[in-house]
Amino acid sequence: MFNVRLFIEASITLLVIMDPPGTVPVFLGLVGRKSREARKRAARQGVLVSFLVITLFAVAGNSILAYMHIGIPALQGAGGLLLLLIALDLLTGKGATNHPEVEDVNIALVPLGTPLLAGPGAIAATIVFVRQADGAWGSYLALAAAIVAVHLVLLGTLRSAGLLIKVFKESGILLMAKIAGLLLAAIAVQLVASSVQGFIVSGV
Repeated sequence: MFNVRLFIEASITLLVIMDPPGTVPVFLGLVGRKSREARKRAARQGVLVSFLVITLFAVAGNSILAYMHIGIPALQGAGGLLLLLIALDLLTGKGATNHPEVEDVNIALVPLGTPLLAGPGAIAATIVFVRQADGAWGSYLALAAAIVAVHLVLLGTLRSAGLLIKVFKESGILLMAKIAGLLLAAIAVQLVASSVQGFIVSGV
């Protein structure tokens, strides 16, 4: 039987962690000066990458972490360092390449798809909900529906972000890129701090 309670709980939790409105400034900072089609493609690819990563960890997350002897704090630390590199690129303006089509794909994969959307928090929450399902197919179905629903919200939010470009124009997008870099740097520092705290608590 479909577990409505788990569906609602998982949907709300993942929405809060993945924060669709909060990703808009970062998304525009990364691709705001590109064409409309490029923005839509980046949004689609980024959400797809996030969906695949979250699904992978929902299906085999416990096994992957156990086999590789990796804990959530390690994921947090790696994600934080990766975001910090992207933040420095945005703040210094050195993230451009001579191959825009390659850059679009890279942005969709990193940092948009992961670790910004499918970050350590979302991965950890998904693994916890899988453990709560405890082998009940109704619960697994509810969790799958929640993951799909959250990513549909993310896709709709990112695809509509282009409306802000008409308001902020080129100079506004440039400013937003700097703000996005600052936000990413703050998120990166928080992830690294949480990672250190997790290692201390676990006694590693």
